[in-house]
Parts: sequence; structure tokens; C-alpha cells
Amino acid sequence: MSTQYTHDVLIIGGGIAGLSLALRLADRVRVGLIAKGPLTESASLYAQGGIAAVLDNQDSIDAHVEDTLNAGGRLSDPEVVRQVVEHGADSVQWLIDQGVLFTREPGEDGSGGYHLTREGGHSRRRVIHAADATGRAVETTLSERVGAHKNITLYEHHIAVDLITSAKLDLPGNRVLGAYVLDRNSSHVQTFTARSVVLATGGANKVYLYTTNPDVSTGDGIAMAWRAGCRIANMEFIQFHPTCLYHPKAKTFLLTEAIRGEGGKLRLPDGSRFMEQFDKRAELAPRDIVARAIDHEMKCLGIDHVCLDISHKPAEFIRGHFPNIYARCLEYGYDLTAEPVPVVPAAHYTCGGIMTDIHGRTDVDGLYAIGETAHTGLHGANRLASNSLLECLVFAEAASKDIQRAIPQWGLSKHIPPWDESRVTDSDEEVVVSHNWDELRRFMWDYVGIVRTDKRLQRAKRRVDLLNSEIHEYYGNFRVTNDLLELRNLTQVADLIIRSAMQRKESRGLHYTLDYPQTSSEYAHSTILVPDNYQAPAAQIA
Repeated sequence: MSTQYTHDVLIIGGGIAGLSLALRLADRVRVGLIAKGPLTESASLYAQGGIAAVLDNQDSIDAHVEDTLNAGGRLSDPEVVRQVVEHGADSVQWLIDQGVLFTREPGEDGSGGYHLTREGGHSRRRVIHAADATGRAVETTLSERVGAHKNITLYEHHIAVDLITSAKLDLPGNRVLGAYVLDRNSSHVQTFTARSVVLATGGANKVYLYTTNPDVSTGDGIAMAWRAGCRIANMEFIQFHPTCLYHPKAKTFLLTEAIRGEGGKLRLPDGSRFMEQFDKRAELAPRDIVARAIDHEMKCLGIDHVCLDISHKPAEFIRGHFPNIYARCLEYGYDLTAEPVPVVPAAHYTCGGIMTDIHGRTDVDGLYAIGETAHTGLHGANRLASNSLLECLVFAEAASKDIQRAIPQWGLSKHIPPWDESRVTDSDEEVVVSHNWDELRRFMWDYVGIVRTDKRLQRAKRRVDLLNSEIHEYYGNFRVTNDLLELRNLTQVADLIIRSAMQRKESRGLHYTLDYPQTSSEYAHSTILVPDNYQAPAAQIA
């Protein structure tokens, strides 16, 4: 039997975006926080590098803005970029106030300032970090504070099935009313009602065969928002991290960009360097350039990896700056202090997503999106390294202010029916789900990866159309499971990525096609997909 839960604000997603928003809201409203697994399994937890912010008097807001615009292929929204960058130092200070311990410069009296590193695409050292496990430090600290707050109710091991909106219930307008949520432990779908709902579900990079992300990154928020009537933008821009460890047992372990920022070199198996042939910044070029260069060398030479080498640095320096990476590499048989380490690119970050304004508001009244699931206008055609956690923090604050201002005007709906599974049965063909999952991830990797062509995209579109029709029939007849929900969402997101890529007849940032290798001024705008059920939102509160 379905149970109904009621909160003022329902946050779907337990990463840094969702946790920071929950903490900013909870002193004033009752918050329900849904996490697909334990809080130890969000993508945020695996973020190694750090948070980009202007914290040094040798740096400037204008320099950080310019670096972000350059990395984004001049497709970022300058107003949004400046807003985020200007709030960077305050966001970092908020984390420090929460108890996050960032790495400091060595000092005899222990009072050294915070250590700032430099990553690809940055013109200055501006990345504050907690050794090489910044995401873990931030996520762990915020998780502890969320768990201790009396106004936050945490629902771990729950996955959202779909948003509940007034339009879906044939009520006036299109306002979010809550969500149907599957309790993964009991296998029952529960009803959650709320005055406002926030999607903080992360990216969709499990749509690719090789990714740096954990299993939770299945595009749930993007797919649910699309079905609810939200516009989706720039899904063709999927960032591939250049340096994922190449090892059969380390499929999602990346080697932070900070290694290259501290002098690491990319080498071919014969020891020769190659990045200077592709960009004058060499290893410090933005991720899209580095990933394409590696992909080019691998295909031209018929090799299955390149190497990342920082062994020329003192061993003490390497162990001090990258203790976790050093230890993990040793587990896989590689000594970072003594030898090059094999690496390959892997899908890492979804630069597009649910369209929002500067407050995190979407096209559906009362529905917000923050973090990787959102398209805010910050990243453009390629995300600048370490701007992701910064975006999470800045937009969590912006959304919290807007929600607190607007929530007194939103009531709770009394018209929400419980989840109905009276006409479905348990599946006797679970193997279909696993086979479809494998097929999807393989053709996305082969046809919609780092380098694309019109022919590859057309092949992918035919296959995703067939998968979508099969999954729609399957979803309508069988009881929902976690695997089925994730497959349904990933297939929807794959379709959005393919359609967006087919519309962009140029190469820009993370979208590179052999049929249109040049950048064209005709496409100097975002790619926006509009769902059939789109309704222009009611007048938003200023």
C-alpha cells in the first residue's frame, strides 16, 4: 500500500547541491531529502580536484570570468558566469563555516594560507581543495550536518519515479505538486507531496560505456523534467575527462586534473609527449582539447591508452599532494612516484540539462533544478575544471532565497492519487532490461562519443527510437524496478543527446563532428529542445 509523505520542500538528490540547499532551507522550512543510495554514493563524493574561486590577490573576478567563457566556447551566458564567479569566495567561506577542512600551505606555526592549485583552462592558481579528495571532504561534512538537523528528513535508498504536476492531473496550469518515489528496500512506490520540488540528481554519464561516474548518474532529473514539460538545453556537450585510469578493475577511477596542473605530462607509450602539437597550452589546455588529442593519438597509432607521468616530481611532493590517488594506483600495481600511469578518456560531466534562470527556476512552477542536472548557462560548450562544485554551491544559495520568498504562496494539493499498480505484473523478462542497458551504452560510446559524424548520429537515433518504444511497452505492463527506471531515464536522455547533436552543424567545445570541423557563428547559441507538453510558466516572483 502506498504511503503519503508531506514536506514544504522535497529535494531529489543527495550530492553537494542537494545537501547544501537542504541546510540553507532547513532553519525555516521542513525538508525531505531523497537519495538513490546511501549519501556515500553520490557523484559529488568522487570529485577530486576542488572548487574554483578567486581567493588570491594575484587573481581577479575578470580573469576567472574570461577563463570560463573561453573554456565554454563563448557559449556561456556572461551574466550567469559573473554571478557565479562573484559568489565564489563567499561559497567557499560557507563551507569552511560548516567545518570543511581544506588543504593549507605548509607553515612553521601551522597558520599557512590555503593551498591553491591550477587546472586546465585556468590562467591562475585558484582551485581550493582538500588534498585530492575534495568531494569526499565536502560531502561527508555536509552529510553529518544534514543528519543532525531536526527539520530534514532523509530518505536513503529511494529513487524518484516521476514528478507529479497539475497538468498531469488535468488541473489548471503546470505546477509541481510532488513526486512518486520507489522505496528500493520495500519495492513499493510512495507518494511525496510538497509545496516545492528541487531536482539535484546529477548528470547522465552512465549513458556511456566508459565513465568516471558512479552508478547513480543515470539522468533521472533531466528525464523527469522533460516528461513534466521542461525545456532541455545543450545536451550535445558531454565532457569526457581526459585521464581515467586504464585498468580492467578501475573503470571509474579518474586521475585529477590537478596532476597536470602540478606538472604532470601526457606521453605516448614510447615516452614522447604530444599535447604541444594540438594546443600551445599543452597539458593545461581545457578538457575537450586534451580528450580529443588523446582520442586522436589512440586511433592513429592503434593504441589502447596513453600515459600520465608526474614521476619527475619529488616522491614526497606526489604523496603529499595526491595521497589518495597515489594509494589507489599502488593497489592497481602502479607507482605514481616512479613511473607513468596508463590513462584513457571517459564520460565525466553533462554540461547541458534542464533550463533554469539565475534563481534555479525551471519552466514548471515550483520546480527548481540545481547542480549538474541543470543548464544554468555557466558551462556553455565545455565546463572549466572545478567550476562544477562552485555552481552547486552558488545556485543552492540562489534557489534557497527564491524558495523562501515564494513558498508562502504555494499550497499543498489535496488531489494527488496514490500510485496505481493494480494492472501491472512482475516481470519475467528482467534479462531484457540488462541487454537493453548494454546495447544503449555501447552504441552511445561508438556513435555519440568524443568524435561524431552525421552517419553515426543517424545510426544512434534509429537504435534509440527502437529502444524507447520497447521500454515504453515494458514500463506500461510491469511493476517498476530500480533498473527499469534507470534504463527508461537513460534512454530518454540518450535521445535528447542525439537530437541535440544532430542540430549542431559545427564543431564547438565538447561537440566535435568530422562533417563540420569548423566553428560557425550561425550556431553561437544554445541548442534548446522543447517537449510537446511545454507550457510557458506563470509569472514568476521577481
